Amino acid sequence: MVQVTYVAHDGAETTIDATEGDSVMQAAVANDVDGIVGECGGAMMCATCHCYVDEAWTERTGPRDEGEDDMLEGAASEITERSRLSCQIKLTAELDGLVVHLPEEQL
Repeated sequence: MVQVTYVAHDGAETTIDATEGDSVMQAAVANDVDGIVGECGGAMMCATCHCYVDEAWTERTGPRDEGEDDMLEGAASEITERSRLSCQIKLTAELDGLVVHLPEEQL
């Protein structure tokens, strides 16, 4: 299991035990985490799973790819250097303890 903490826009934290190999978005949706919609189911066809990777984790989660940049252009909230599509972050043992922050709105 890989532990992930989702920090809502208001500061409320939800920590879950996720399955290694799932995406950050899949784990959120499976555990009813508010703030991650995942409307396209992880097909990188929307930006409703936009999140901000905590600064302490940005190097371990890696950079966005070109497809993410294109989709993030349609995100409802501000895009920053820490913005990622949570469907594109696959959970591995190295990401145990990952912290992501959720934007104010997704749609």
